[in-house]
Order: sequence, then C-alpha cells, then structure tokens
Amino acid sequence: MAAAPSSSPSKALAVPDILVVDDEPDLLRLIGLRLTAAGYTVQSAASGEAALALFDAHAGARPRLVVTDLKMGGMDGLALFDALQKRAPGLPVIVLTAHGTIPDAVEAVQRGVFGFIPKPFEGSTLLAEVERALALSALPPAAAGGGDWREGIIAVGPAMRTVLERAELVAATDAPVLVLGASGSGKEVLAQAIHRAGPRAARPFVAINCAAIPEHLLESELFGHRKGAFTGAAYDHKGLFQQAEGGTVFLDEIGDMPLILQAKLLRVLQEREVRPVGAAASVPVDVRVISATHRNLEQAIAEGRFREDLYYRLNVVSLVLPLLSERREDIPALARHFLQQAAQRYGRPVSGFAPEALELLVAAPWPGNVRQLQNAVAQAVALTPSGVVPAERVREALRDEPVALTPLDEAKLAFERDYLVRLLKLTAGNVTQAARLAERNRTEFYRLLERHSLDPKHFKDA
Repeated sequence: MAAAPSSSPSKALAVPDILVVDDEPDLLRLIGLRLTAAGYTVQSAASGEAALALFDAHAGARPRLVVTDLKMGGMDGLALFDALQKRAPGLPVIVLTAHGTIPDAVEAVQRGVFGFIPKPFEGSTLLAEVERALALSALPPAAAGGGDWREGIIAVGPAMRTVLERAELVAATDAPVLVLGASGSGKEVLAQAIHRAGPRAARPFVAINCAAIPEHLLESELFGHRKGAFTGAAYDHKGLFQQAEGGTVFLDEIGDMPLILQAKLLRVLQEREVRPVGAAASVPVDVRVISATHRNLEQAIAEGRFREDLYYRLNVVSLVLPLLSERREDIPALARHFLQQAAQRYGRPVSGFAPEALELLVAAPWPGNVRQLQNAVAQAVALTPSGVVPAERVREALRDEPVALTPLDEAKLAFERDYLVRLLKLTAGNVTQAARLAERNRTEFYRLLERHSLDPKHFKDA
C-alpha cells in the first residue's frame, strides 16, 4: 500500500511536529486531521517501512514526535521504535493499538516508548498525550549540535543559543573573554568550546582553578620557577602560561586570585611575557586568556578585593551562562545526553526515562545547575537495572521532592487571590474602595471575591 500523503504537502521539507504511522488509511487520515486542527504540522506514513524511509530521506527535517500503530503488516510499531531510537536516541514515540495486552504495554514501556494508548481512544486523550510528549521531547535540532566545537553543549532554548552565538563570534578573535555564571553552570565547558572554535584549536588548552591552589604555590603554577627558587624547587618548572604556548589559558574562579598575584597577572597580559619565580629574565608567551568566576567582580572592585585595571583587561567580552532553572527547555536533552554517558560508563542497558521521571527532572529547582543534573542522572542510571529510568530513581537522586512548576492557570488564580486579599486588607474590607483601586465595578469585584470565597467582613478588623 502506498504511503498516505503528508498533511502539509506544500511543506514536505519543513520540519514536521509529528510523524503518524498506521496501515489503516481512514484512521491515518483521521489522526492527521485531528492533530492538524490542533495546530501541529503532520507527516503521514502507511507502514513502518515507509515511515523509516521518510525519516532517513529528510535527516535535516525530522519530526519531534512519532505516533505509530503497534500491529502493522511488515515492520510493527516496536520494531519501528527500535529503528528510530538508533537514528535519534530519545525521540518520543507514542504507540496505538487495538490489539494491545498488558504484556504489550509493559514491553513497550520497558523499551522506552513514551506512551501507550489503546484503541478506540478519545481525541482529547491523544492530544493530551501528544502535548505532554512534545513538552518533554526538547531534542536539540541538528544545527544546535553541529560542529565539533560545540561538543558536550546542549542548546535547545534561546538562552544558551544566544550564548553560543556570541561565543562563536568572539572565538575567531584573540579578545580576552570573561565567562560569568553560577557554580556548576558549565563555565569550563564553554571555555573549551571557544578554544576549539578559534584559530588556536590545534594548540594546548590549559586550565587552572585559582581557588583550588594555595596562594604560595599559585604563582609557580601560573608562571613557573627556576631550580632552587624556594625550598623544594629541585628542578626548573614551566608554568601554565608557557605550557599553553600558542593556545589558551583558562583561569577559573579568577575572583579568588590574591591581590598580589592579580598585579603580576596584569603585567603578563600587558607585556605578554612571564617571569618564572627565581628567574632573572622574562620569557615571551603567546596565549589567549579566558577567565571565569561565579563572583560579582564589580562588587569585589568596590570592596578593594579585585583590581579594576585587571577587570577591564580580562573583560573585553563577557559571556553570562544562565542558571539551569532559566533554561528548563534544555533539561530533557541534557538528561538524555548524560544518560547515554552514564549507561556506557556503568555498563547499564538503560535507554531512556519514564515520562514521569523526565517531568520530575524538568520541574526540579537545580541549585547545583548542570553539574547537579549530571550527578543526579548518573546516580539514577547506576541504580536502574532495566531499560528505562523510573520516577522513583529520580526522586531518590534528587533527595527531596522537586519543586513542581505551577501550571499557568493555577498561578494566575493564586496571584488573583493574593491581590484581592491585599486590597481587602488595605481598605479594611471596604468593597467600594477596593473595587475602585482595582479599577473594577462593584458587581465584577464581588464576583471575583465569590470565586475565591473571600468575605469582606473578615477584613473589617484586620
């Protein structure tokens, strides 16, 4: 049987939201119409083989979700799921079946299928599951991961994409870069990416954490020393600046560098040469400097803890990494990336997350940012012997129940109630005054109070 036409034939090469696969033409057409009416772009295929051919033919325009029948002639739904996962790990797949049994559902879920809907089903049930799957898919588009220089960086949403666009522009220059961001947000990963994207990529990338090395050893680590320069200096030692010749020096937590070394670093940046401890002459160096900190350097300058002239030397271009809680759309793709790493490291046959587990990850507060997410996923994978990480493993990894994101309607109602309570307190329960302040008539204001079960009399003596 020939494949059914795409629901949007004039946009065959556009990226579809959903690929629908079913060998029953009427049902295939009906599902396509329902999803299109809901605002989704849909591509249709009448068999698993046809779906796979479409997927392979348009690698740059692959769908974000696949909805497939389970029992089909030739390649069935689970075989199609396995083939798709090899091509696009983490792509959500919803399976439909009129012949499903409990073992079918269990097998589908264990293999990582996102959802399992028995036929016949209500259109609202399908739409709710589709909306849920698309909200959690967040697979990085090909362009977001393109190029070796972005290796290890996930940028699905606009926050990180903006950072990467600026990083790519500055990478082509030798301008010093200051990376700002909270602990665990990926400052060194970004610094490495800038190095890989620039003309110094073939030369060394040398990193040092200025907060992790004792003050009396930091100068030697940075600039080197001569034999006999101090007790224990039994041989000449090249500092990190010389080790990175032609490449990049990454100074992590620059805000913790002692003032006396800040002055010496400033001189190195100005003169492009270093003087090893105990040496009589300076040595020329050719390096790019990228620095990073989680501290507020402008405040440190005001408090006399950081040199203003060094700040302007380092901060020619600044890149600010967002908190993980500010880029939640990246969390599903990040979690799947870390899952693949952990599964390989620990030898676990884990291929994905249960939908509830992924929802917990997206909703968690993440005070430790990307590093905390990576650790949580690694722990969950290490304790999961089957193919899919369940929600319980994620709860254990998070230690506590995550703070759930409040649905928009619920948040609006909560704000509205708090607003009304403040007005009633302010006016001591005088509805006329409260309605005037809210710029609403009394009748409408009373309806608002009734909606939230608020009695003005309770505020008379407040």
